[in-house]
Amino acid sequence: MRIGYKLAAEAFGPKELVRQAVAAEQAGFDFVEISDHFHPWLDNQGHSPFAWTVLGTIAAKTERIGLATGVTCPTVRYHPAIIAQAAATLALVSDGRFTLGVGAGERLNEHVVGPGFPETVPGRHERLREALEIIRLLWRGGYQSYEGKHLTLADARVFDLPDELPPIAVAASGKASAELAGELGDGLFATEPKAHVVSHYTAAGGDGPRYAEVPMAWAEDPHTAAQAALETSRWALTGWKVMSELPNPVNFAAASATVREEDVLGKFACGSDVDRYVEVAQPFADARFDHLVMQNAGPDPDGFLEFFQRELGKRIRSLAPG
Repeated sequence: MRIGYKLAAEAFGPKELVRQAVAAEQAGFDFVEISDHFHPWLDNQGHSPFAWTVLGTIAAKTERIGLATGVTCPTVRYHPAIIAQAAATLALVSDGRFTLGVGAGERLNEHVVGPGFPETVPGRHERLREALEIIRLLWRGGYQSYEGKHLTLADARVFDLPDELPPIAVAASGKASAELAGELGDGLFATEPKAHVVSHYTAAGGDGPRYAEVPMAWAEDPHTAAQAALETSRWALTGWKVMSELPNPVNFAAASATVREEDVLGKFACGSDVDRYVEVAQPFADARFDHLVMQNAGPDPDGFLEFFQRELGKRIRSLAPG
């Protein structure tokens, strides 16, 4: 089992994210994963720095820890050619420590430019497929062109390519996206412990790492932890169909207004009881995820890192499918 630390780019500024990444390396995490957003989920989170600048700085300030986007949408706000270039460069400056996590995106971040976010899920998947084909094409080297239904590439070349290309982990929440991950990705990325998503991924030929985010909120007591998660992370309880569709933080504030502390306690591992953290993480291991990302929504990042180093890390690493 490989263990990652989620860098919540909606909740912290760029320098603090870099500091946390360095601390996560010292605490023994295997990798850090950063969200790639234009907006935060809620206005009171107060941040949303450019993930690629933060990752480049982390690469320069760390030696061992892996880096990943969790996840980038390479179809609207970015053209896939830009992501192909950015990922190749980050792989070079990090000495091969980078994994490109990609997904179909959320309206929250993608509606801000150009024609906006596609209305249908199949349309988003079509664009993601074309984006992956363009990235793979450019990573072959040389000048390349592409004419798709949604995306085009005109006589483009990525000049700086690493000898070993970064793996691509594709986000999935259902059969169609899991099959796309198995066909065109090197790994799978998910936010829920759905065993059928892993099954669809492997049935489509996927045999790479399987990433999943585990919801946590550390504080000395469950109430303090749950209140912090309620204030900044209650959007996570709205479900993916809501999370992918709403356009602005104010909409997420309205959609999550009825979330209660007991709802947070039911989904998140809150407090400092390591057994509760293992209980929340176990379904992800049962679903055959092997790269678990600790997504701490508590009020004290350093307290959580110390908790991980002192007792949580060894327990999570020992998880196996039940």
